[in-house]
Amino acid sequence: GRWVHPGALGPGGNAGGAVSSQGAATPLLLAVAAFVALLAVGIGDVALLIGARLQAAAAADAAALAAAPVTFDAFGARAGPAAEARRFAEANGARLLRCRCPVDRSWEPRTVVVEVARSVSVPGWGRVTVRAVSTAEFEPSRLLIDEGPGEAGEEHRPCRAAR
Repeated sequence: GRWVHPGALGPGGNAGGAVSSQGAATPLLLAVAAFVALLAVGIGDVALLIGARLQAAAAADAAALAAAPVTFDAFGARAGPAAEARRFAEANGARLLRCRCPVDRSWEPRTVVVEVARSVSVPGWGRVTVRAVSTAEFEPSRLLIDEGPGEAGEEHRPCRAAR
């Protein structure tokens, strides 16, 4: 029970609504609802950033793998290795920031490094840019290896992403 001041009682001893617990939970429920809404927005923002980061990484991988063999020979590419990296970065929704991919017509192994950026609009934060760097190795001498059908053993791909 609640303690009620005797003067608060109306005729017949009824408090007449002088003491009520109606609406006491409303501010608490509003605070909880606001917290849950902010949490949901925050989780959505983090998901957008993670998605953009993964897309930037995929674009960087594609750009590096496209540029690496072009450092040796055009292989049907329209331009040099940096242009090929740019084309693949843009095809994957990113822009090329840097490509260390000099032309080298020797049979020596080489490594290509690219950096790309991808922008994403995050509610409450505005436009955010994420970056990704990828490396690809190319070994021209592996082009000379004849890998017959069904042959087991080491892979003979001349170009692969470096990790």
